[in-house]
Amino acid sequence: MADLLPVAGPRESWAWLFGELRAHLPLAAVTVGVGLVAAAATVLPAYVFGEMVDRVTGHDSASLLTIAIVLVVAAVVGGVSSGAATYLTSRLGETVLATLRERVVGRALTLPNAVVEKAGKGDLLSRIGDDVNTIGRAVTDVLPKVISSLLVAVLGLVAMTGLDWRLGLAGLAAVPLYVTGLRWYLPRSAPMYADQRTAVAARSQALMESMLGARTVHAYGLEQRHLAEIDAAAGRARDLSIGIVTLFTRFVGRTNRAEFVGLAVILVAGFLLVRQGAVTVGAATAAALLFHRLFDPVGTVLHSFDEVQSAGAGLARLVGVLRIPEESTARLVAARAPADSSLELAGIEYGYEPGVPVVHGVSLRIEAGERVALVGSTGAGKTTLAAIAAGLLVPSAGSVRLGGVPLRDLTPQQVRRHVAIVSQEVHVFAGALADDVRLARPEASADEVRAALACVGALEWVDALPEGIDTRVGEGGHALTAAQAQQLALARLVLCDPAVAILDEATAEAGSLGARGLEEAAAAATAGRTTLVVAHRLTQAAAADRVVVLEHGRVVESGTHSDLIAAGGRYAELWGAWRSRATAAAES
Repeated sequence: MADLLPVAGPRESWAWLFGELRAHLPLAAVTVGVGLVAAAATVLPAYVFGEMVDRVTGHDSASLLTIAIVLVVAAVVGGVSSGAATYLTSRLGETVLATLRERVVGRALTLPNAVVEKAGKGDLLSRIGDDVNTIGRAVTDVLPKVISSLLVAVLGLVAMTGLDWRLGLAGLAAVPLYVTGLRWYLPRSAPMYADQRTAVAARSQALMESMLGARTVHAYGLEQRHLAEIDAAAGRARDLSIGIVTLFTRFVGRTNRAEFVGLAVILVAGFLLVRQGAVTVGAATAAALLFHRLFDPVGTVLHSFDEVQSAGAGLARLVGVLRIPEESTARLVAARAPADSSLELAGIEYGYEPGVPVVHGVSLRIEAGERVALVGSTGAGKTTLAAIAAGLLVPSAGSVRLGGVPLRDLTPQQVRRHVAIVSQEVHVFAGALADDVRLARPEASADEVRAALACVGALEWVDALPEGIDTRVGEGGHALTAAQAQQLALARLVLCDPAVAILDEATAEAGSLGARGLEEAAAAATAGRTTLVVAHRLTQAAAADRVVVLEHGRVVESGTHSDLIAAGGRYAELWGAWRSRATAAAES
């Protein structure tokens, strides 16, 4: 099972939340102030009703009109202030959530590939998706009610104490039962909610792996195995949800008992105090009404703990992403700039799992401006070596040097300025085509975008689009072919203008149709650059200055295309098999 990304502890989560609230202190203060007005307007009617009872029993009916006016005003003020408090609370919560979402996405985009691959993309996506949605629902629907209810409960108890301290003390009789119920519920529910969020992440991971690897699953007849894994992950998430509902139902029963006991104590205490002449009938009535009025807010607070707990678990998972330490915090600027664009890999060792290396002691030097092709069987370690050369993976042993400077001494920004990688997994982002190309250099002008597209041979079909470079592509826009999408990726490479280019099977998705044109585009995009090509099509290897053959993570041959063909070794075998397949495909 994948090692999931870290989860923040309660102290870290609260520290982050309070820090954000301090950053929005004026809005938070206004929100609390308006909430207090709304709570006071909610409590006031019960207090006024007690006064009305005393005046009616004292045959003072002349003041009933005044009392009626007070009740109407309290209702209007309460309604307006409650609406304003809900709006302000939602606004504050959404502002903090937006900040959290942006920071988590920003951190996710800078996480090392090794960290993401080890944890699994499903875990990261469930945090950015499911956890953010859970917190969003809590912020919009739950948080305003909880804050309003807490304020009403506090002011209600204060008002009861104001009537008579003994009535206030009687109202507190229910508190131990509420506390006992929470102490029973929270230790049981918190781990269940955390497990539920983890189970949802595992379910997302199982679904994603099966969907992304659908072709492989079909090829090896693994459908039933993957369906069983998905079913097991979904079943665990379902069972945890049912367990949470069952636990919450038992908790509701405990809160109902607390309400019964509290109201009973208020009524008995009020009766005894009235009989002794210590308080008026109106005061006892007001105390009972105030306590009864607290049923709903206190119940709202307690019964919202399941959603609050779920949101808290989601918050801990998101803050956990923010707490992943930056890899290069100690590397501010390299002591010296790379002398040239040469790329050297020395004694490279790497394994995705401890003790299972996939690259063994590989050493390779690519001179400035040289074009080297990596070839080998599937699983030989070509893509892994390319990722190490690009700085996406950190070798467990050995070093990568750019112009004589170790990559580990450069910041990620410095590495990206000098080295760029284009893989076969190209994503077309939704938006204008020009903006898609500008991802490599946002400040690029329209003429520079057009020049980059022209360099890779894409300008002709781009100009034929309805709005040219301003045509919307990606989701909801104009659909691009695999070859066109790859040309956009190569145009980004041209616009980025790195000294070193790494192409990881960057023409593989073109298929036979258009492959020749895409190879020419790749050659044009990398002209004059130090280039490492993971060659899916061996015609790319034939055009390279040098060919390096990998097998089982080791270099077994190195030389020019013609020299390796003449040597009759592993490359000659691969070339012969490639030519046979190409001939068979042409004849068919």
